[in-house]
Amino acid sequence: MDYGRLISGSLGYTKDALWGEWGRWVLLVFFSLIQTFTLFLIPFYNGYIVQVLSGRQPAPEIGDLNRLFIDGWKLNIITLIYLIPVIAVMVFFGGVAVLTAIAAKGAGNPDVWASAITAAFTGIAVAALVWLVISFISLIAVVRFAHTGSFFQAFNFRAIMGHIGRTGWGAWIAAVIILILIGLVYTTATILITTLPVLGWIVNLFLGVVYSIFHARYLAAAYECAPVRG
Repeated sequence: MDYGRLISGSLGYTKDALWGEWGRWVLLVFFSLIQTFTLFLIPFYNGYIVQVLSGRQPAPEIGDLNRLFIDGWKLNIITLIYLIPVIAVMVFFGGVAVLTAIAAKGAGNPDVWASAITAAFTGIAVAALVWLVISFISLIAVVRFAHTGSFFQAFNFRAIMGHIGRTGWGAWIAAVIILILIGLVYTTATILITTLPVLGWIVNLFLGVVYSIFHARYLAAAYECAPVRG
């Protein structure tokens, strides 16, 4: 897998999708705001990302809103299902922290409170590790769903493992890690931009669309690197 070409190709795709296509860019920003303020109940934005994940070239126009709504909800559900182990870890360690804190109520022993804080931070660390491990499967699962158009293909673990095997586990893991590192750079940049009064918030809205399309195209292109079965 040529990671340099993967990144440059995804950047080029994103540029062609948005630069000069101002109406599309603004509408996607609007969709992202709707999705955020409705807590993902109106996921037109995710529906468009599914179209990018499907491998469509060039970037698709914003078409049937019913299709975007349905695909967006499918992506929501798939993502939530894959997050269940992470949520379970957080709930478990969160429960331990809460019970420890309740036991410490009114007590002057700082060691008891330290145990509660330790449990909370341990939960966050373990959840992050679980999320990382699951990401190697879940990311290819959502791309498989988008490519096949079948919700249930996101949970066809035999096919998913076979696809990763054809790509090469090392190559796929490296591709995901590179994407995570790019995400960290993006997050850092948005934090710095947020320090700009008002303008920073607006800039980040538009940058969020840029990153989402890049992220989706990168995954689609990495998915398509697997040799076709004979």
